[in-house]
Amino acid sequence: MKNLRITVNGTAYDVQVEELGESAAPAAAPAPAKAAPAAKPAAPAGKKGGVEIKAPMPGTVVNVVVDPGQAVKSGDDLVFIEAMKMETPVKAPQDGTVVTVEVAKGEAVDSGKVLVTLN
Repeated sequence: MKNLRITVNGTAYDVQVEELGESAAPAAAPAPAKAAPAAKPAAPAGKKGGVEIKAPMPGTVVNVVVDPGQAVKSGDDLVFIEAMKMETPVKAPQDGTVVTVEVAKGEAVDSGKVLVTLN
């Protein structure tokens, strides 16, 4: 492990970096384990939506701004994920209705985890 200091927009961050060698793929740092609250229930229809919105990166869910049954427009915020002290909004790729919310505030997610499904 190497200790490094990285400055982003004038703010310094101390980080630890593990050298894996040339042939190894980079690994994401594991998020601290937390007991996550239960995910919100599915919409009354009870079936899974046809459009899955997935986490673009590993991180922690800091806010869920939609509920099952809610209509959304393309570009609306659905969930906010914090990674490396930055909050990233996950937006609706198209108009639709939220069918399920698969995550809860405070939950650690991996890249590719389904966050919300839409019809």
